[in-house]
Amino acid sequence: MNKDNQQSVSFVWLTAAIAVAVMLIILNYYALYIVLLLGAVCLIIIYWNFLVRVWRTLPRDAILIKNYSIYFIKIRIWNFLGCDTYAKIFKRNVDKHPNKIAFKHESSTWRFIEVEQFSNQIANYFKEQGLKRGEIVALYMESCPEYVCIWLGLSKIGVTVALINNNLRAEALAHSIKVSNCSAVIIGKEQIDALAEIISTTTDDKLNDLFTKSNVYIKNYNDTALINTPISNAINLDNELKEVSKSAPETDISEGSSKDQMLYIYTSGTTGMPKAAIMTQSRAIYMAMGAKHIAGISEHDVVYTPLPLYHTAGGILGVSSVLLGGSTCVIRSKFSASNYWSDCLKYECTVAQYIGEMCRYCLASPPSEADKTHQIRLIMGNGLRPQIWTDFVTRFNIKQVAEFYGATEGNANMMNTTNKVGAVGFIPFIGEPFYPVTLIRVDPDTNEPIRGKNNLCIKCKVGEPGLLVGKIRKTTENSFSGYVEKSASEKKIIKDVFSKGDKVFNSGDVLIRDEYNFYYFKDRTGDTFRWKGENVSTSEVEAAISNIVKLKDCIVYGVEIPHTEGKAGMVAIVDESNDLDLDKLSAGINKSLPAYARPLFLRIVKTPVSLTGTFKMKKNDVQNDGFDLTKVVEDPLYFNEGKKFVPLTQELHDSIVNGAKRL
Repeated sequence: MNKDNQQSVSFVWLTAAIAVAVMLIILNYYALYIVLLLGAVCLIIIYWNFLVRVWRTLPRDAILIKNYSIYFIKIRIWNFLGCDTYAKIFKRNVDKHPNKIAFKHESSTWRFIEVEQFSNQIANYFKEQGLKRGEIVALYMESCPEYVCIWLGLSKIGVTVALINNNLRAEALAHSIKVSNCSAVIIGKEQIDALAEIISTTTDDKLNDLFTKSNVYIKNYNDTALINTPISNAINLDNELKEVSKSAPETDISEGSSKDQMLYIYTSGTTGMPKAAIMTQSRAIYMAMGAKHIAGISEHDVVYTPLPLYHTAGGILGVSSVLLGGSTCVIRSKFSASNYWSDCLKYECTVAQYIGEMCRYCLASPPSEADKTHQIRLIMGNGLRPQIWTDFVTRFNIKQVAEFYGATEGNANMMNTTNKVGAVGFIPFIGEPFYPVTLIRVDPDTNEPIRGKNNLCIKCKVGEPGLLVGKIRKTTENSFSGYVEKSASEKKIIKDVFSKGDKVFNSGDVLIRDEYNFYYFKDRTGDTFRWKGENVSTSEVEAAISNIVKLKDCIVYGVEIPHTEGKAGMVAIVDESNDLDLDKLSAGINKSLPAYARPLFLRIVKTPVSLTGTFKMKKNDVQNDGFDLTKVVEDPLYFNEGKKFVPLTQELHDSIVNGAKRL
């Protein structure tokens, strides 16, 4: 047992010893009392430093435990009253204040009763179309209030909604739709061209069957955009809904339960194409309400979310402030640094969501009057780097930061509500036995857990980087729902970790813990890196680029850029024949990959790179070289300007490193 575990156990025994001593005093067993008291004194002397840490963090931990207890009890009361799904809880808020503004989007506003009625129309219409409980519908739209109403309405009849990333194109889009096993697809007018492209090019029988049966529905229908497309027979959802009842499908709603699958939310994971993580009703409720109560968001707040609604942060934590919490939410379809604070001012927002990259963009934008005249008291998100944390909260007059760590499919979530710079969260000392999230040692080369003599994993010491894992239990709040693809779920589970037969969720992230149980993000393991708030799978990008360059060998990896969140993509392409067409490469990348997955840097390798025993290209050498012109002397380096690759000169290199070049 390591020192930290010994201290935790001793703290429990010390508390028990003191309690027993008090009882013995009452019963007049003075001799035993003296023995126990002396034992307690010895423990205090031995573990003095640990007890000091517990004492110093007691106010912090007490607040967290109080907020956690309130939200936990509240959900239990809801369950007791039969309110165990989004639809049932939202109806309580509708009944409480039907005419309160639920959503604001551009110039439109949606009252709670309007959200309820439109979602009811969605439920009734698709029930009439024959959709049954347990079926899946893919939703491929821009962020807007209708987006939320559609998945809420479908959940009322037990239909699961697959939230497709609206940036996806070509193969990744086709894969995401196919893997969802959906019976229908709902799209916005902005997605017509992208969907038409995969319909006209796919040879997959499953997709062809889906698209040829008129199972495509378009919101905000546009006749002109459909001309000469393979989805000209798509159904105009706006017209279809005009005569549909606005009454709730009471029987279907009452049949729903907390165990129902509600959403598929896609995550890149560690390798391969996007994977559909399962979001059940209970999981979404616990996640959203936990964030709301621990961060301190009330029904009187107006929450600003420029985050995409196909992700958990915006689509669950953001909009659930309305659906579950009774707040008002301002939705922006696409993030804009120049409009972030002016939007907050315009809509009188009190809470704003962020990801780290947004914070950097806001800092890089010119000063404006809105920087400090807004009413934001709290920002909530993840990825705010320690290097810009203080500058950000100072310039924009932010009183509180709720930086959180979590994964859509994971159970190792935490939040930092103490304004501790750089920390992604903390776990109370006395809460460790009840919330078994910790760090374990892993081999830096293989990313596999390092095991001790008993073949069990080894917990990291304070200050030692390790893989964050969360013990999988059958309880609702600590479950692991996994992915639609069962094989992908198995890859995220580590077995026989702290005892034989136990299981933990593998977060894929390396963190560090300090002596006060604050956790700090360090890096991601495996072949995935994070850029523009998205997880980029190198194998996915490699596959796309390999097709573009006629199957030439290529390596994709992330490289660090000073003063920038995450890692930028870089590709090294082996071009022995010297026939690589940069214009075709650029055009192909822009067509087949979403913006965040397009490599910023290109290295043309004239000689073959080393292969492993399994014929995988070794990345370490080229990744260590990065885009450093002093290290890469023989091979040409290029920078992706968006429409074409240009030579990476020393001047351009310096402007990127110094932050003068906006990425």
